[in-house]
Amino acid sequence: MRFYLYYLVLLGFSSVISTYGPHQRAQKTGDILLGGLFPMHFGVTSKDQDLAARPESTECVRYNFRGFRWLQAMIFAIEEINNSSILLPNITLGYRIFDTCNTVSKALEATLSFVAQNKIDSLNLDEFCNCTDHIPSTIAVVGASGSAVSTAVANLLGLFYIPQISYASSSRLLSNKNQFKSFMRTIPTDEHQATAMADIIDYFQWNWVIAVASDDEYGRPGIEKFEKEMEERDICIHLSELISQYFEEWQIQGLVDRIENSSAKVIVVFASGPDIEPLIKEMVRRNITDRIWLASEAWATTSLIAKPEYLDVVVGTIGFALRAGEIPGFKDFLQEVTPKKSSHNEFVREFWEETFNCYLEDSQRLRDSENGSTSFRPLCTGEEDIMGAETPYLDYTHLRISYNVYVAVHSIAQALQDILTCIPGRGLFSNNSCADIKKIEAWQVLKQLRHLNFSNSMGEKVHFDENADPSGNYTIINWHRSPEDGSVVFEEVGFYNMRAKRGVQLFIDNTKILWNGYNTEVPFSNCSEDCEPGTRKGIIESMPTCCFECTECSEGEYSDHKDASVCTKCPNDSWSNENHTSCFLKEIEFLSWTEPFGIALALCSVLGVFLTAFVMGVFIRFRNTPIVKATNRELSYLLLFSLICCFSSSLIFIGEPQDWTCRLRQPAFGISFVLCISCILVKTNRVLLVFEAKIPTSLHRKWWGLNLQFLLVFLFTFVQVMICVVWLYNAPPASYRNHDIDEIIFITCNEGSMMALGFLIGYTCLLAAICFFFAFKSRKLPENFTEAKFITFSMLIFFIVWISFIPAYFSTYGKFVSAVEVIAILASSFGLLACIFFNKVYIILFKPSRNTIEEVRCSTAAHSFKVAAKATLRHSSASRKRSSSVGGSCASTPSSSISLKTNDNDSPSGQQRIHKPRVSFGSGTVTLSLSFEESRKNSMK
Repeated sequence: MRFYLYYLVLLGFSSVISTYGPHQRAQKTGDILLGGLFPMHFGVTSKDQDLAARPESTECVRYNFRGFRWLQAMIFAIEEINNSSILLPNITLGYRIFDTCNTVSKALEATLSFVAQNKIDSLNLDEFCNCTDHIPSTIAVVGASGSAVSTAVANLLGLFYIPQISYASSSRLLSNKNQFKSFMRTIPTDEHQATAMADIIDYFQWNWVIAVASDDEYGRPGIEKFEKEMEERDICIHLSELISQYFEEWQIQGLVDRIENSSAKVIVVFASGPDIEPLIKEMVRRNITDRIWLASEAWATTSLIAKPEYLDVVVGTIGFALRAGEIPGFKDFLQEVTPKKSSHNEFVREFWEETFNCYLEDSQRLRDSENGSTSFRPLCTGEEDIMGAETPYLDYTHLRISYNVYVAVHSIAQALQDILTCIPGRGLFSNNSCADIKKIEAWQVLKQLRHLNFSNSMGEKVHFDENADPSGNYTIINWHRSPEDGSVVFEEVGFYNMRAKRGVQLFIDNTKILWNGYNTEVPFSNCSEDCEPGTRKGIIESMPTCCFECTECSEGEYSDHKDASVCTKCPNDSWSNENHTSCFLKEIEFLSWTEPFGIALALCSVLGVFLTAFVMGVFIRFRNTPIVKATNRELSYLLLFSLICCFSSSLIFIGEPQDWTCRLRQPAFGISFVLCISCILVKTNRVLLVFEAKIPTSLHRKWWGLNLQFLLVFLFTFVQVMICVVWLYNAPPASYRNHDIDEIIFITCNEGSMMALGFLIGYTCLLAAICFFFAFKSRKLPENFTEAKFITFSMLIFFIVWISFIPAYFSTYGKFVSAVEVIAILASSFGLLACIFFNKVYIILFKPSRNTIEEVRCSTAAHSFKVAAKATLRHSSASRKRSSSVGGSCASTPSSSISLKTNDNDSPSGQQRIHKPRVSFGSGTVTLSLSFEESRKNSMK
């Protein structure tokens, strides 16, 4: 590569040794020479070189008035420095400025003239040419404008370490210092501009855009960064196209066809004015006026596009412009330009001819027009009034690129000033030495520029970071149509601060923006219509993510803004409304005291308590009557108390569950029922054993005394208490909010351990089963003495209720779980109360004749006779079998007789006489004595 460049330098030097660069130039000698590269034209003519003859130099076309103003800014800055007594005193700066024609070839042609003289000695070119004329070395170059041109120039200048400061090349690729060692710039890099463009699109909530970039080192990296930023924001690019001013007509038409057929209304353009102009022309021809343009700084203020004839298409454009600066005295300098006063500036003549559309005398183009090669123009004197001309050259209200040129020249001058005032021992070079300003070389200036830090005329700090890039901001402009003459007005509508935190960098005043020249409503540029609140974006298969269909939010989810990507799930205590636009608090439900169902269950529970208390009162009031005595008063009292506890425990299931009620209700229910069943079991088993005994002995009375009965009740109940204690210790129940049901929160109790609940109910059912067994065996005992049949029936009710309870409990949810258990408790409690006690209360209150001693004793005697008869029959049958087995003859056996002697005569006093029924067995006699306290007459009623 190095030898190739040397060869190019040699060729360039050989061909331009007499003129050192293109013929047209602005040149002024000085002690130190600065180079300049400016686009005085927008392009060159495209010629098909068939190489039949020596190739001719391409001709530059389309004059660039802004480029000439930029050139003037460099000359103004150099003259200002030369006239300064503070900056570089006694040193004169010269300049050599060439036209790049906005092309790489012309720029390299000019650059070769810069490096030729600088490196004659290092390249050993003396043997090839005569280099005796002294031309000052170019120690720095200001330029070029386009990034593609600057890239080519930087590759060549970097080879010889000649510093290059660009005023308009913003490509992020130029920040690579490994490749572009001597490149610097006074314009911010596109790294920030691409982010700013994406922020604007996000700000206006567009998600469907077209991207167009110039096919060069400016457009491709810029649009690549832009696409990456868009991807991070989930914004889609429908079309991504490259463009060039050298495209064929069919290529431009094809691009416009694709743009016209696209549903995207926003076109983002990362290109220069010359590159985008063919596209604008074609869209003007087709009258496509419904697009919004987002312009990069390369063409946001260009006069090439900002023309009245293009305004119908580009009005309303949002563009990025560099922050404008102030150059004192520059306005007067621009107005003083004339062909006669600017002999050192050959570009003035062409500027004058293009401004006034004429030819100066002795103009080459005048001779060409006479030959017919160019169009005819009138002659001009060179003394025309420049102030009366309409030209972008005099647009000095917003000096952006011109100010960058001004800062670039002053940066070089300040670096030279630092070298001039350097104190030996504090320099930047080896051994802290200083460079000699009289023998300054380009690489020394480059070193000094890298450490530059000064304040410019506006008081701003100027320095280059590690990538030789400055920091800066963008002004956001909107293209308006002037109501006076229909020209373009660049209205400032916001700014972008690159040094601010992300998220607050962009500011836009929406009230100042006019879309398409007149509309204040933000245009729509989305692939799909916005989804209304209550819906979300749904993916359409084989389409970009920006194209979607609106899907209603699911139950329990909501979206409260347009174009929601996802629906937000409502909190656990809330549910979505009918439109899914917000959430409302769920209704909290539990078995409440105030609802009809809860009131009904509570009334039933209270009724059960009152009925049980009434029965207990009746039993206490008639505690000395035979019926009450026969039912074992003490156990009956305990049984009634346990029933009151059963009815009362059901009340704990009603109301909002709290932790303490959840931990109390199941143990209260379980212990109450076990106490109840235990009382019934002990009483039933005692009576059965007494009546089954042939001869009641002291042993029976000892083991079935009252104390032992209470002990058994206590032991049975204690087992249930221990089950509850273990349950509450290991897995205590707690209040639980069930959010599984839509729109409702059920407050229930989490039982902690279903196994423990199963043990509690299972143990109760086990005791009930044993009780049922003894009650069934006791069903034929004296009817007035025990309630065996009723206990049997009550146990059947108990089993039916609790067997039905299990599937009902596990198949219900919410407050109905508590209701099911309350109903089971009440049903089983009422069954026990009714079956065991209602018959006795009925007899006590409404059939007092049956609540007598003789009724009880007669029933008991009758049962005894039946038992004795059965025993005698069994005894006789056994004797006969033994006799038959011994001797085969009939043996006499003791006679057995049952006799009952009674005296049926009434005593004269009308008092009942004493009956002494006698029951005789073969081996003895049992006499049952019954004393009557009432008259037979009354007992028989």
